[in-house]
Amino acid sequence: MKRYEKNSLLKCDIQDLFDFHLDVKNLKNITPPGVEVTLLNKDFIPKEGETLKLKTVKNFIPIIWEVKINKLQSPNLLEDLAIRSPFKYWKHSHIFIQKENGLCELKDVVEYEVPFGLIGSMLNFFISYELRKMFDYRHKITKHIIEDTKIV
Repeated sequence: MKRYEKNSLLKCDIQDLFDFHLDVKNLKNITPPGVEVTLLNKDFIPKEGETLKLKTVKNFIPIIWEVKINKLQSPNLLEDLAIRSPFKYWKHSHIFIQKENGLCELKDVVEYEVPFGLIGSMLNFFISYELRKMFDYRHKITKHIIEDTKIV
């Protein structure tokens, strides 16, 4: 099992950051250029046990994702578990920690396993590179939206 982690500090209130991530419409805002994301259940309201369905397209390759909200603990944790994805296993934890001086830590932790055994594991360098690119972008844009525009 592989693990990827990205941490950032933002000047914001923890509840605002949690609510931003809870609003699935913001997924489009923080998705990197070159990746198209479409929410397939547009009126989705995140609750524990509910499943979000979405389609991503990158390099003309469409992929359907179904992710179950595994844990929802306001304002500290949003955890989703992929039921359907290109991965053998995918768990994504969004962790929010209020710090001193009006700062909040945003931590994304992804635990994943690639399919196709040895062949899949040889692709991990590429996968970890793509994860780093994606979460660097997500954190940068989230920071901009939360701190600079105050749109939450």
